[in-house]
Amino acid sequence: MGIRKFSFALILSTAAFAQTPALTFEVASVKPAGPLDPAAIASGKMRIGMKVDGAICDIASFSLRDLIRTAYEVKDYQITGPEWLGNPMSVQRFNIQATMPAGATEKQVPEMLQALLADRFKLTFHHDTKDHSVYALIVGKGGVKLKESEPDPAAPETPEEPKKGEMVMGQGSNQVRISGNMENGKGVTIKGGPQGQMKMSMVDGKMHMETARMNMAMLCEFASRFVDRPVVDMTGLKGNYQVALDLSMDDLKNIAKAAGMTMPAGGGDAGKAAPEASDPSGSSIFQSVQQMGLKLEARKAPLDTIVIDHLEKAPTEN
Repeated sequence: MGIRKFSFALILSTAAFAQTPALTFEVASVKPAGPLDPAAIASGKMRIGMKVDGAICDIASFSLRDLIRTAYEVKDYQITGPEWLGNPMSVQRFNIQATMPAGATEKQVPEMLQALLADRFKLTFHHDTKDHSVYALIVGKGGVKLKESEPDPAAPETPEEPKKGEMVMGQGSNQVRISGNMENGKGVTIKGGPQGQMKMSMVDGKMHMETARMNMAMLCEFASRFVDRPVVDMTGLKGNYQVALDLSMDDLKNIAKAAGMTMPAGGGDAGKAAPEASDPSGSSIFQSVQQMGLKLEARKAPLDTIVIDHLEKAPTEN
């Protein structure tokens, strides 16, 4: 072997051994969390979600499905696994407090969660691509009836102090401020987050939502929660838009049920199945989409799926 070929082979060999090892949390505590309590969530006594503060990653009340979805940055419908994984009424939830290595950022948390799932829950899986029943979000015959979002206002140089009755969640660019309540007729206003300002109020027995900024990917993800199959963007629209949505009590009860929560009685049977989304007259989310000049059309589309081969229900000890 010539010197040049030998040198090139040595470089390749050295590079193979010098590959960066998988990023992991330095320390991670995984503990069971109690079942979701709507009253505790509404009062701020129970938190759901993930936040990163410095080197600490704090995850509250996540199911294994939530963790897998976050770790591999996929949608819920892209995960196929044992039946117990998808039962929201009995699924175990977990609180995780983990310390990230020096220099790690929030964007690297999914990679560290992948390592945690493999180590503590013995997760193994493979990818598969299959045709799935979906709703294609397309532009209707009359054209789009959406108004583009206004430019974001300049951020204040110093963070504003919370106003009386205002709840603040998150930090920095992820900070969200919540004010008002659904009982006074004026509704709730949420400022911050990817949707900009959002207003929610009850109108004629439905929840009316107005968002200052939503793109088609966000709209598809939102709509998927209320219909019986994934919603896939096929509009070709790339901008951010002002979006208004009306959600019936049946819509709200079914999304709560899917999350493992039970809404208070009243306004209909909480156990009643949601109307079939294929009937535009039977679903308020369908009607809202039509009012935007868009349409949900039943189709088949290939989707990448994570197929779980093995997963332990409980983690190894801390």
